[in-house]
Order: sequence, then structure tokens, then C-alpha cells
Amino acid sequence: MKTFLRYAAACFIFGVMGLQANAQNVLRISAIPDEAPTELQRKFKPLGDYLAAETGMKVEFTPVTDYAAVVESLATKKIDMAWLGGFTYVQTKIRTNGTALPIIQRVEDEKFRSVFIVPADSTVKTLPELKLKGGTIAFGSPSSTSGHLMPRYFLMQAGVNPDKDFKNIAFSGAHDATVAFVASGKADVGALNISVWDKLLESKNPNALKVKVLSTTPTYFDYNWTVRGDLDPALVKKISNAFLKLEASNPSYKELMDLQRATKYVTTKSSNYDDIEKAAQSAGLIK
Repeated sequence: MKTFLRYAAACFIFGVMGLQANAQNVLRISAIPDEAPTELQRKFKPLGDYLAAETGMKVEFTPVTDYAAVVESLATKKIDMAWLGGFTYVQTKIRTNGTALPIIQRVEDEKFRSVFIVPADSTVKTLPELKLKGGTIAFGSPSSTSGHLMPRYFLMQAGVNPDKDFKNIAFSGAHDATVAFVASGKADVGALNISVWDKLLESKNPNALKVKVLSTTPTYFDYNWTVRGDLDPALVKKISNAFLKLEASNPSYKELMDLQRATKYVTTKSSNYDDIEKAAQSAGLIK
């Protein structure tokens, strides 16, 4: 019996070690669902394949249904790394008591912008005119930086209070869906990130052809790749170095980078998002 118990204990210990080793060989990533699920999968598969080759790990991409799910998955260690917006990072920082670490962003994210769109035949010329028109404004997700928080902030800077100066506020759930809302007449004005807008124009998206840009916001820091705070520092460095090797000017990476709407990647840090946090506080979206 003693021999059997020792054998069983050994099997258990080696089994646990095997599971831990297997877990360490898998890099679990996710992303905020700011575009259609099929588009997210199309964008992240080549990047996942690249990271797998660079890290020697299996990379698993887990799609989620809403922004909050990504924040919670990082906080509860169900994923190792996530593509976040600036506001989602701030929420993650708060949820993880400051342990989550932003490590990499596209150079484009250092000076990101949003656009306000209106129907192609709209007579509105400036943001303040929206105050006189009323109607419905469409944002993306409530937790979206470029599809809600910063457009809301800049509207208020222009003297337009979305809660008071519109009859309705609609949340489309994603940037491309916001364009569809305005194109179909469900909303009189919409806000989305400039990267998705440019992509829709380039692809001659039917909805994009039915609307026009009313205004473009000033710049702000936005998207980044954030890792959970207790991820192995050696792995974090390996991931960072893999991103830093990517440049659109290199023919080997051009297709991957085109999908990411990126020319190159740079390192980032938490303090880059202090202004996003202040904007969220001033808008009453966080305390």
C-alpha cells in the first residue's frame, strides 16, 4: 500500500508539472471586439503564427463578445496578453490594481484620432451645430476609447453634451457597425476610430460611401498590447522583441503589418494613458 501511495503521489506531482509545462508552452491572447468577429480572426491569425514562430510557443487567440470580458480575462489570468484600447487598458489597470503592463503599441497609436461622420447629404458643417439638430448619435462600445470616450470628451470640449443635446445615444458595439448605423439612418452622427474608417474607405465599403467625415479629433494615445502582471519577464521581453522586429518596409512582414494597419511597433508605458484616465474621470465613466 505504501508503495502504491508513493507511486500515486509521484504520478500526481509529475502530472501537475506536466500541466504547468504545457500551460507555459501556450500563449493565450485576445482582443477587444472593436470590429466584426470574422475581421478580428482574419487580422490576428498571421500575427499569431508569427508570434508562435518567434516565441516557440503555441499561440491561441480567444475571441470575446464584449470589452469587459477582455478586462476580466486578463485580471483572472484566463489570458496572458490582450490587444486593448487606451480606455480598456485604464480599466484593466484599475481592475488589476496596477499590475497589468502595457508593453507594445503601433507607432500610429502614439497619435491616434477619431472621426465624426454624418450622412453624405447632411448640411451640418461643425460639431457645435449638432447641438441644434438633436437626433441620435451613435458610439461604438461604451468602453471604446476611439469610439466613445475620446469622441465624447472632444464633443464636450466643443460645447456639445451628448446626454443633453441629443434625443438618443446608441451604442453600435463596433466601429464598422457605427458606420452602418449612420448609413442606414439609425443615427444622425456617429463616432469611430480613424483606422477603421480609412480601411472601410479603401475597400469601398457600401456603408462608408453613404456617409462623410464631419470632423476629426485631436490626437491621443490609444491601442496597445498589455500582458498580465505575473507573466514571466523573459517571455515578456521575447514578445516585445518580436513586435519590435516588425516593420512594414520589410517585404517579409508587409502583409501582416497591412492587416494590423501598422508601419512599425514601439514600446509603451502606463503613464502614456494618464490623459485617457483623466478624460474618463471627467466624463464620469470611472471614479
